[in-house]
Amino acid sequence: MIARLRADIIAVKERDPACTSSFSALTNYPGLWAVWWHRLTHRLHRSGHVWLARRLSQSVRRATGIEIHPGATIGDRFFIDHGMGVVIGETTVIGDDVTIYQGVTLGGTGKEHGKRHPTLEDFAVIGVGATVLGDIRIGRGTRVGAGAVVVSEVPPNCTVVGIPGRIVVREGKRIDTIDLHHEDLPDPVVEMYRTLQRRMDRIEARLAREEDMSAEAALAPTADARRGKDDDGHPAL
Repeated sequence: MIARLRADIIAVKERDPACTSSFSALTNYPGLWAVWWHRLTHRLHRSGHVWLARRLSQSVRRATGIEIHPGATIGDRFFIDHGMGVVIGETTVIGDDVTIYQGVTLGGTGKEHGKRHPTLEDFAVIGVGATVLGDIRIGRGTRVGAGAVVVSEVPPNCTVVGIPGRIVVREGKRIDTIDLHHEDLPDPVVEMYRTLQRRMDRIEARLAREEDMSAEAALAPTADARRGKDDDGHPAL
């Protein structure tokens, strides 16, 4: 137990440059305490004390801004950075060394029973404000970009962005270290506007060329005018 608590503190210090000491992790990181309280409520939930477990989890939510259902299964060295607004559903399964940021929702998609929340494999990173819905699997080492909405399976070592989430990077190699650069992602909206701008530039250039050609044709004298004749073929006055 002590070794596990120490590993949690080390995880905070390794993944957040602002954390300068173990004392700072203990006193300034509500995500750490939310995870520790969850371990207690999870044991209560599994032993049949469902109401008490849920009641305690709601007290933790009020204190930390983080809501973790007692039924969720969470692995080692799970790190919630900042944490305000995080919601983790009942049948969520989270592997080891997973990192999520504030505003993340790991939710269900209806009133069905059984497994209805996501599974996050080891080393996954879920960016600020992202939403992962349904009984889907987020593969090992995958990054979900800020604000993305993911509703389908994602293979390991991918990068997902957009609404709905789509894979924009698939490295195809194993990742054994925790990559926290969830902000360094391509923006599909920006790319769409850039594509439209390039197309508009081409259209405007083509129209300008055609207008120039029309103006030159209107100003150019006819062959008869150059020979001193009018449009009817008579000598021009």
